[in-house]
Amino acid sequence: MPIIQQPIPLIIEQTRARANSVAPRRQISVTSRAVGVTAMTLLLVMSPAVAFAQKADSTKRAAECPSCATWNLAQEPVHIFGNAYYVGPHNLSSVLLRTNAGMILIDGALPESAPLIAANIRKLGFDIRDVKYIVNSHVHFDHSGGISELQKLSGAQVAASPLSAPVLKSGASGSDDPQFGVIPNFEPVANVVVVKDDETIRVGDIAITAHATPGHTPGGTTWTWKSCEAARCLDMVYADSQNSISANGFLFTKSKTYPNGIKDFEHNFAVVEALPCDILVTPHPEASNFWQRIAGRDAGDVNALIDRNACKNYSKGGRERLAKRIASEAGK
Repeated sequence: MPIIQQPIPLIIEQTRARANSVAPRRQISVTSRAVGVTAMTLLLVMSPAVAFAQKADSTKRAAECPSCATWNLAQEPVHIFGNAYYVGPHNLSSVLLRTNAGMILIDGALPESAPLIAANIRKLGFDIRDVKYIVNSHVHFDHSGGISELQKLSGAQVAASPLSAPVLKSGASGSDDPQFGVIPNFEPVANVVVVKDDETIRVGDIAITAHATPGHTPGGTTWTWKSCEAARCLDMVYADSQNSISANGFLFTKSKTYPNGIKDFEHNFAVVEALPCDILVTPHPEASNFWQRIAGRDAGDVNALIDRNACKNYSKGGRERLAKRIASEAGK
């Protein structure tokens, strides 16, 4: 199959913005390669990963992941605000950001979600080959599983935190993951670049900043950017999970594999609640009442998606769940 490769310069900028201070910026030039394929090839040739996902035994899949069928329910793409679109299945978020020099995709949902995400991008009138970067919230199969296939379809560079990048490359969580041993593996991802805390990826007229928000996984990442409609610009937050759940037998209060789990969650809560936050989206949309807010907007409330206390309330809920978890562990 003929492949056309074209180097595309992209920039990662370190932007450590703090109140009443501006720190020096560090810029790292990164080159990704867009892989061009003909539309006919995309229609007629299916990659092994997609073929495997579509032909996988449904009974085995249901036993491995009882929630996957519900998570992966079909969903039409939804315009969120400005340059941001929801393109994932109904119960697993994937957000597309349109820029004047290509697109950025946040999260890839399940392995079997990749065809749906690609189809939703096309339904919006965009070409998946224009996705220049794919970034990730955390490295569990329900948010990372589709990334490898989406990367193959797009030729995009994948970016992840220092602790998430090795997991993406291997396709398997490490023993420091609270859900280690019960989280299924996924197809390894190639061409992963590390993006550190407070570094910003810039594609065209959009800058998306990484914020380290560990706890649910050690490498969890929250992403922020601004989206604009005409003269109105809003602070957008794709906040990583704040759920203190784990495999049976794992104790946040006594873990030897992830001894900083509680401290990491406290950092996570503090970061997210302090973010400028007009519109909140989360990896599982129900965690931020996304569909209820979309329904309110569709019913005529043009500002239904906007809640400047959403991030604070999200962290409040995370703190309450962690406190209950710690109390339950103390009772064992």
